Amino acid sequence: MANPLLFQPFQLRGLTVRNRLWVPPMCQYSAAAEGESMGVPNDWHLVHLGALARGGAGLVIAEATAVVPEGRISPNDLGLWNDTQEQAFANIVRVIHSHGAHAGIQLAHAGRKASTHPWLPGAATGSVAEAAGGWQTVAPSAIAFGDFADPRALSTSEVYEVIAAFVAAADRAVAAGFDVVQIHAAHGYLLHEFLSPLSNQRDDQFGGDGERRAFLLREIVRQIRAAHPDLPVTVRISGDEWVEGGFNVEAALQLAQWLKLDGADLIDASSAGNTAEVRISIGPSYQVWIADRLRAAGLPVGAVGLITSAQQAESILATGQADVISVGRPLLANPQLPLKWAQELRAPVAAALTPPQYHRAIF
Repeated sequence: MANPLLFQPFQLRGLTVRNRLWVPPMCQYSAAAEGESMGVPNDWHLVHLGALARGGAGLVIAEATAVVPEGRISPNDLGLWNDTQEQAFANIVRVIHSHGAHAGIQLAHAGRKASTHPWLPGAATGSVAEAAGGWQTVAPSAIAFGDFADPRALSTSEVYEVIAAFVAAADRAVAAGFDVVQIHAAHGYLLHEFLSPLSNQRDDQFGGDGERRAFLLREIVRQIRAAHPDLPVTVRISGDEWVEGGFNVEAALQLAQWLKLDGADLIDASSAGNTAEVRISIGPSYQVWIADRLRAAGLPVGAVGLITSAQQAESILATGQADVISVGRPLLANPQLPLKWAQELRAPVAAALTPPQYHRAIF
């Protein structure tokens, strides 16, 4: 290829990302669960994210990072609510930048899916009991996810506290040097729970029709935009819950249109996660149709989901189905995959993208 789209720069607000092959947030469940190091990124995160940056990706997004302690998916999740966490992240951002990539962070609150055992080999499953280090979970309504522990419905004033926590975490992310903030409103976590009529049965300003269910997410984006006019803000959403009566792609398109007005810069289109019983037939590019549909909102869109080859990724961009590609598990298996794909596609930047120390292996 003369100049594959996958390795052309991408403009995100005032930020020029070196290519369109990005690292999505991928939970590592490797932070301390208690004490002064609770939620603090450590050497594992430094090497993990640094290697992904060195491997040639354009944007490296740190895993779902809780904005409050009770927002962690598991006790071993990262957080960004104190100075110690902020300072540790600043060091990681420095390393990512040193390898030519830009750094993003996904800010999250797990809602009714919080306080669960880490998803690691040999670990228990389901909710962690409060006596074993877990905590009371919260949600839009007191509706449990599958057989997880029953959540407590947030009061109206507590929902506003959630907004403030996201904004405060975004402030810390900027102070730590992150180039991009992603708001996690997908996969059945708190902001997604508010969006879905299956999990949000409130009768206040945060429940009811689609516009009121979207108010929490929209207000978070609006307040972050007001505080940081030049900060690229992306939003990950589940564009379809794959279940009748749930949040679907038409509702997601309306949401994307609202988020454009609110100042979001890109929609990262994923799916599912809010119903325990749903079964999805997955295959190559199985979620790309959602990204393609959401482009009608007029915002750039990222595609994810079993994108495993350079040709597949380039085809998605060339056919206009998405603007950027996020590749997760293949990059865990081979953090240098972008270097390999750049070579396969004969990208003009392939040689410059490759660290000099690695040229003997790549070329």
